[in-house]
Amino acid sequence: MDAIKAYFKDQAKHLRKEVWEVARQIGEHPELGYQEYFASNSLASFLKKHGFKVDQGTAGMETAFLARFSSHRPGPRIAFLAEYDALPVIGHGCGHNLIGAASAGAAAVLSKSLDLVGEILVIGSPAEETSGGKVTLVENGVFKDVDAALMFHPGSQNVPVISSLALDALEFTFHGRAAHAVAASRFGINALDAVVNFFVGINALKKQISNDMKVNGIITEGGTAPNIIPERAVARFYLRARKRKDLEELKEQVIRCAEGAASMVSAEMTWHKFEFSYDEMHTNLSLAECFTRNLSEMGIDQIAPPQTAMGSVDMGNVSRVVPAIHPYLTLGTGTEVPHTREFTQVSLSSDGESLVLLAMQALALTGWDVLTNKKLLQKIKREFHLLK
Repeated sequence: MDAIKAYFKDQAKHLRKEVWEVARQIGEHPELGYQEYFASNSLASFLKKHGFKVDQGTAGMETAFLARFSSHRPGPRIAFLAEYDALPVIGHGCGHNLIGAASAGAAAVLSKSLDLVGEILVIGSPAEETSGGKVTLVENGVFKDVDAALMFHPGSQNVPVISSLALDALEFTFHGRAAHAVAASRFGINALDAVVNFFVGINALKKQISNDMKVNGIITEGGTAPNIIPERAVARFYLRARKRKDLEELKEQVIRCAEGAASMVSAEMTWHKFEFSYDEMHTNLSLAECFTRNLSEMGIDQIAPPQTAMGSVDMGNVSRVVPAIHPYLTLGTGTEVPHTREFTQVSLSSDGESLVLLAMQALALTGWDVLTNKKLLQKIKREFHLLK
């Protein structure tokens, strides 16, 4: 490892306790999406202390922020993504307190170099667990002129190359006509019957689609009283597929099922998206290879092969507009299951502190490579444009 990278590793160790204190406090003050005022302010205060200019309320989201540190020397612009929302009841069972702190820490580490070129951004993105703040950030052009976007996620293995499933969240409303369920049933149109027909159709559809397509739904409204024929019934579905184009085909099939279910009972049907759509994650392989090399130089040699996460991440939308990575790094023993209280506990333990140090070092070293290695950046961009 060359001298400048050794310097960055030492800077990370010097900042370790301060960064961990940020992660710990966020972890002990869990906040749901778009309510992460404590977390957002904690990260903003840390970055301001280290010389970053911070604008809060980015893209109209009160808990989003954009922090900048410019070298005033021409060069690339890189962005570290910070997440910090928690899950209901169990708190930081996905380790977002570690993500936000590591990204802010990596940026602070890089800012200490007298040889810095270009600009470092830290983009605070709220509500990853719910509607996906990064979608709004993308739509508002926050990633314009960014050359590379980097973040990490706690997991059960070290996985530099991941993909994820594209996601659409659809709500179907069936409109019928109310009537007394016994005395005047022939005058009613049962919207709940339409929903039941819809689920029967979906179950048949599931047998025809490929295994990497997922259709999961619930009934959110099914009537108001047993003696009234339901005039309104509502179902919500998550549709997932490996590729956006495949998801579009699946969506049309599901909509046709809903239309058919409504027509069987003479009901009407309307639908809309009740959450943002997520695109599949496109890991930039050149950037991920750089991240992997830096892990290896730090003695991390247990590297898992590329994997497809069975969930969906809003970083997928970012990866459509800028070269991006979303690697997983092992938290604890690797046996703790995300979205559980056990994962929350380990994210607040000494294992969480160790992971924050590793992540901020790996991210900082990779960021430095992007800022200073012109051939690497050209390779990253060439790969990105070939995928578009």
